Amino acid sequence: FGSSLVWLKLPANLRKPTAMAPMKAMKSMKAMKAMKAMKAMAAMKGAKSMSKGALADALANAVDLKKSEVNKVLDALAEIGSKEVKKAGKLTIPGLCMIKTRKKKATKAGKRMMFGKEVKVKAKPAKTVVKAFPVAALKKQV
Repeated sequence: FGSSLVWLKLPANLRKPTAMAPMKAMKSMKAMKAMKAMKAMAAMKGAKSMSKGALADALANAVDLKKSEVNKVLDALAEIGSKEVKKAGKLTIPGLCMIKTRKKKATKAGKRMMFGKEVKVKAKPAKTVVKAFPVAALKKQV
């Protein structure tokens, strides 16, 4: 009974679709999202931020001071700001941003699942990170 049956190999176009077809579609969707994100990052890289000299020049024109005096003010602001953030953990520049420190806890060594794969992770010590947050008035303007 079992030996009398002959198994035929069907061509690929006549076989039932396997479970791999949805996986391929998902991979292509992920690739599309990644490409979209990369394009957005490239657009952000195209916009250049104002240099210190350009900022000093713009401020000097706005308040009728010499550019060298404004440069000294910017240097003093940077120095005072770094001291204050280190001491108090927080600094607010009115109308612009708030700079805070945040403590990140230490991570243990071990194995973790990342993107469906098991990866060995090294232990990392606790560290302090500096973050800047825009003021509500600035958020409303943009």
